Amino acid sequence: MSMPASFANRLSIPVIGSPLFIISNPDLVIAQCKAGVIGSFPSLNARPIEQLDEWLTRLGEELTPQDAPFAVNLIVHKTTARLEEDLALVVKHKVPVVITSLGAREDVNAAVHSYGGIVLHDIINDRFARKAIEKGADGLIAVAAGAGGHAGTISPFALIQEIRAWFDGPLALSGSIASGGAVLAALAMGADFAYIGSAFIATTEARADDRYKAMIVESGASDIVYSNLFTGVHGNYLRPSIVAAGMDPDNLATGDVSTMNFGSGGNSDAKAWKDIWGCGQGIGAITEVQGAAGFVAKLRREYEEARARLGLSTQVARAA
Repeated sequence: MSMPASFANRLSIPVIGSPLFIISNPDLVIAQCKAGVIGSFPSLNARPIEQLDEWLTRLGEELTPQDAPFAVNLIVHKTTARLEEDLALVVKHKVPVVITSLGAREDVNAAVHSYGGIVLHDIINDRFARKAIEKGADGLIAVAAGAGGHAGTISPFALIQEIRAWFDGPLALSGSIASGGAVLAALAMGADFAYIGSAFIATTEARADDRYKAMIVESGASDIVYSNLFTGVHGNYLRPSIVAAGMDPDNLATGDVSTMNFGSGGNSDAKAWKDIWGCGQGIGAITEVQGAAGFVAKLRREYEEARARLGLSTQVARAA
């Protein structure tokens, strides 16, 4: 299954705002969708479960057919005790796009397909990509080196190249994308969408600590530390936040994979994502905190400028 043409027609630029644990909320998602990018949030951000029903109701009421569609992220790992309840609400509200993470499940994909929804599964290598498609995912999110939060180590050039050798369906690329030029580069490599997370943390709508937002503006690629201490899975985090938590970012212990904890970061006293702040390497392009609509407008302007430099039409390329 490919992304419906109607999705591309509702986008101002081929971008998906990635689901940000704790941070994404209806205000941010609505701002993203109305600015013309696919907005998303992790289902676990809505607590208790009743709040998820409320959030999905609000999105259904405030977003129109002219706005970009929204997505909900489901963590399908065995440690997610609420998955079945969250999936039931996704089906009830007919969420147009579902992003699945940390495991591919045929039953989840079938439930989303039952009402015509689309599943994008995030992966960090070609082996996981093949498994996701075999189990019924419609598309892939290639999480390459430099992405914020849980990230892989493979170059985006290599990862996209390997996937496109056998898969021609919807493909988004994640990893250090924070400018319009980087969006165009993702498409040039073979992706259909750029998947942007860290840059949206530094927006006024994001439910993030003001110190977190300021740290993103003030930091660059060299301020990112890759570690599995905090959740048991390797991810990228802001060095200053690790220092503020009283730890030496250059001498971190190795996390215990057997005690993975995606909700609170159970492998250290400092908790991801409350104390240790996830972020990707592309943040050198973020120079201010602004509204999501302003950031998307900046992306679109840079995207068009990049196309013009290459002698291409400034019309946004079809994203599906």
